[in-house]
Order: sequence, then C-alpha cells, then structure tokens
Amino acid sequence: MVQKIALFNHKGGVSKTTTTFNLGWMLATKGKKVILVDADPQCNLTGMVLGSSTKEELEEVYKKEQNIKSGLAPAFESRPKLIEAVDCLPVEACEGLFLLPGHVGFAEYEVTLGIAQELSGSIQALQNLPGSISYLLQKTADKFEADYILIDMSPSLSSINQNLLMTSDFFILPTSPDFFSVMAIDSLATILPKWYAWAQKASEMRILQDAAYPFPKVTPRFLGTVVQNYRIIRQEPAAAFQKWINAIEEAVSTRLVPSLQINNMLLNNQMYNSQGIGSDFCLAKISDFNSLIAKSQEHQTPVFALTSEQIEQKGKVLTDAQKAQKPFREAFSKLADRVIGLTCHAVSN
Repeated sequence: MVQKIALFNHKGGVSKTTTTFNLGWMLATKGKKVILVDADPQCNLTGMVLGSSTKEELEEVYKKEQNIKSGLAPAFESRPKLIEAVDCLPVEACEGLFLLPGHVGFAEYEVTLGIAQELSGSIQALQNLPGSISYLLQKTADKFEADYILIDMSPSLSSINQNLLMTSDFFILPTSPDFFSVMAIDSLATILPKWYAWAQKASEMRILQDAAYPFPKVTPRFLGTVVQNYRIIRQEPAAAFQKWINAIEEAVSTRLVPSLQINNMLLNNQMYNSQGIGSDFCLAKISDFNSLIAKSQEHQTPVFALTSEQIEQKGKVLTDAQKAQKPFREAFSKLADRVIGLTCHAVSN
C-alpha cells in the first residue's frame, strides 16, 4: 500500500519544496516508486521539477490536464464522470520518481471545500468533496504502483491543508532556525488536535461514508522535523542558528509532541528509537546549499546528485564542490532511510 506523507508548516520559507524534491529523489534512488504532489497553488515544486521547460512545453502539460486541479474537477465542478488517476509526469534522470503537477487555480476550490467540510453533514450536495482529494491520490498511486506520495503543501492553515494533512498517513514538519518557526510549532500544538477531532468526526458521518468518494478514517502520525537553512562554522551550526535550533527542539519536545500524543498522532517510542531519533524528534539537519543551489535549480537535480558535467567546473573548484556535496548526500540518504524505517515499521505493526 502507498504511504502518503505530508510536508507541512504554515510558516513559509522553511524549504518544504526543496525537502520534498530531494527526499523524493533519494527515496527513488533507493528503489521506491515515489509521486511528488504539488498541492501549493504557488506551484514551486512543479517549477523546480520542470525547470527550464519552454512556454510551449508547459502549455502542452496543462493542455493535457495533467494536474491536481483538473484531477479534482469532476467533484468540484460537477462534471458527469468519476475522478480518475492523473497521468503523472516522470522526473527526468531519476527512475521511479513522478510529479503530479500543481495548478494556480487549485486555490479556487478552497472556499467550496471549506463550506463542505463544515456543512457536508447537512447538505447532501457537498458530500463528495471532503473525500475527493484522498480518492484522487489513491487512484493515482494505484495506477503507478507507488510506494510513497510526498505532498508539498502551501504555508497556510487552509481547509485544503486541513484535508490533506488529516488524510495522510504521516507528516514531516520542515523548519528553519528562527523565531517564527518556534511560533509556528506552538501554533500547531493547538491547531492539529482541532483538525484531528474534525477528521475523526467526519470519518464517522454516514453521509460521508456513503459518498462517491468516502472520507477515510486515518490517524496521521508525526515522523519528525527537518531543520534547514543555517550556516556552518567549523563543521557546526553558527551560534546564532544553534540558539534557534535548540529553541525548535524544545518547542517540539515540550509542547508539540505532548499535544500530538494525546491524540495518538505519534508512533511508539521504540520505532523512533530504532531509527536513532531522540526526544527532539529531528529527522535531519541540513545546512545551506550555498553556491550549489544555482546549479541544482538550473539542472532540476538535487545538490547531492549533480554530476561533474552539471557543476561545470574543473580542478580544485570541482573537487571542492564535490566535497561539499558529500554531507548533503549523506544527510538526505539518512533522512530517506529513516522515513523508510519508520513507515515500514508502522505498517508492519
């Protein structure tokens, strides 16, 4: 069965998209079939994967209705057909990795979904909407025989994000070492239990159980945090960043985790311990990509997978660049291994 993993933080600028792309690529190199879902109307993940595609190529992609908005149109626009799997785009140079493109117009469904999630218990015409996104992702996963779906979500507390997170099997919280990430964690400690309570109630409504797209009964489990975007000095985070890394770890362990535990949104401690994850619930710490990020974006390739030809340097400059790639390769490999370990153990249990 496919495992759906949401990458979510309602604070922007925490490298959700970068983490989604890099993690998906690494999982695919480890033999997993992965679908990257761009659920952010800003479409940054789609832009990252398609990169330098020409205007004509992009128009052709959207003309074929290979995107999240068109996939959901039968439910949200009352088209006379059932939702079908989206024909995802294979990611070049990475076998087993696929993209379900985003669409700016996906945000148009926000208000309708919000109304449906509040009133679908009393208005039968809305009953098919709350379960439609989960249905679309499952049908698409089945078509591609995917092991994982990674969902890149927008930085907001929207009804779409509420739906996506509460119908995912697991979630990862990307963060950056600053004051606002700490604020976001404190906010989520309050918001996520409310979302969970709504989802449990929705899953038990007969009208949603009998819908064309039934709302699933799922308990999303917290895999952990990823800390990115900090500078290194003498192989350690600079002091100014370490201060906020410590604050994030404290907020997670003392405020977010207890809140999630009450609602059964954690795995058992043995699973975390088996992957070397401590009380800070940190899956990975990944520093700034520095100059390599430009080449990564140019070639639509993770920093750790850039070839010498793509780096376009020679001699010592090339050697230094390849040396800089090593910690990123190790970090994302370890992150992917931990995700596989946690999700496989969860399924077996």
